[in-house]
Amino acid sequence: MSEQTTTIISKVWGMCGPLRDDGVSYGDYLEQLTYLIFLKMSDEYSKPPYKKDTGIPEGYTWTDMNTLKGAELEEKYKSILEKLGEQGGILGKIFKQATNKVSNAAILFRIVQMIDKEKWVSMSSDVKGEIYEGLLQKNAEDVKSGAGQYFTPRSLIRAMVKCLRPEPMKTIADPCCGSGGFFLAAQEFLTAPGNFVLGREEKEFLKNNTFYGNELVSNTYKLCLMNLYLHNIGDIYGNVPVSLGDALLTDPGYRVDYVLTNPPFGKKSSITFTNEEGEQEDEDLVYNRQDFWTTSSNKQLNFIQHIITIMKATGKAAVVVPDNVLFEGGAGEIIRKKLLETTDLHTILRLPTGIFYKPGVKANVLFFDRKPAGPETQTKEVWIYDFRTNVHFTLKQHPMTDEDLADFIKCYNPENRHMRSETWREDNPDGRWRKFKVDDIFARDKTSLDIFWIKDKSLADLDNLPDPDVLASDIIDNLQSAIDSFNELMGTLNR
Repeated sequence: MSEQTTTIISKVWGMCGPLRDDGVSYGDYLEQLTYLIFLKMSDEYSKPPYKKDTGIPEGYTWTDMNTLKGAELEEKYKSILEKLGEQGGILGKIFKQATNKVSNAAILFRIVQMIDKEKWVSMSSDVKGEIYEGLLQKNAEDVKSGAGQYFTPRSLIRAMVKCLRPEPMKTIADPCCGSGGFFLAAQEFLTAPGNFVLGREEKEFLKNNTFYGNELVSNTYKLCLMNLYLHNIGDIYGNVPVSLGDALLTDPGYRVDYVLTNPPFGKKSSITFTNEEGEQEDEDLVYNRQDFWTTSSNKQLNFIQHIITIMKATGKAAVVVPDNVLFEGGAGEIIRKKLLETTDLHTILRLPTGIFYKPGVKANVLFFDRKPAGPETQTKEVWIYDFRTNVHFTLKQHPMTDEDLADFIKCYNPENRHMRSETWREDNPDGRWRKFKVDDIFARDKTSLDIFWIKDKSLADLDNLPDPDVLASDIIDNLQSAIDSFNELMGTLNR
């Protein structure tokens, strides 16, 4: 990260202390920054040398607001938010139902002045993107904010993209795109000089036609639109690459070449309603779609089915899923069998704990290719990389980096994944890279894909235990996971 970028992030984030004292959360602050930076950039675009028609009505621009103070500033800002929420394109979607969460007029003035001093348009999209991504990460690091719902470790995202190797003039979807991390990593890969040289047509396609996304949470959706806009994806007044709403409700109609996604964690989908006695009740939400193999209230299982639907017959996918997808019975077993039969589920990456903002999460990345329908089982063998056993990360003291995933990418062999070599052998039982024949997987109880073979050193050697902070972190993760499971069970029993 450049010094300029770091300085601006520090400035912008320095306002958080006073705002939090006023009861403004990190997420709310980030939302207000989204509105204000957008206004400032639009103002810059409306002036020479650009002289663009920004679509912002006269009297509701940055210039109409940036010299005001106190109650006048608050009133003008409020009226601008209301007015822009009525407009079309990305503009209206970003400002829809927007309200001012900064009740302290003096702090609002300081934020406006801070943004006013920077020339946002003349910054490269890389710098602007870095600033916004930096703020998103800081927001996500604040566990209390719950921002982990839309933040996947960037090192993992980049590794997934490198393995999938998306090509120019191809389409990419993320049906639960959060702040747009997968889109930005794909864009970075496609524009990297060592990968491709893009002509005018390719650049235009990348900007306006490559990405298809969906996001359920309104605030996160706005953050995503702003993030994409700052990275030159989509058109400010035209094409909006991301939709707001529940992706699982229906087949969206489009078919894409690649799917890169991390569906939300949590086993069940439910809706809350009020019964005749006036009491609130939860009811499992089951999606009855003709394109699904089976019905389930498990969100991850439904997302797997949805992803299959939106993939072209030659499509490729990389999907983060929790462990329960690999071993759960019932609908889980049906979906695993169908996945092995109808796609080439060629690779599973077992992820370590301590890399997500929700404690105790055990997750994996499934890599599979869609195949044209045929009588034979499409998966012949599944390669598994165990990056969990005897691997320990923490979010702050020991975060996962790109280097940590380099060996997996090397084993995956993205240039030609059909030319792979196991690192596991009889004489190397701790080798992390191993293949399994599909017939052996079908023979396992419930067609379980929860496969591991490396001995846990902490269990085998009591004289060589991990560091106390690692042990403490593991204990906390396991306790949190157990509590979550009990809470889910109690919720089911109390319905």
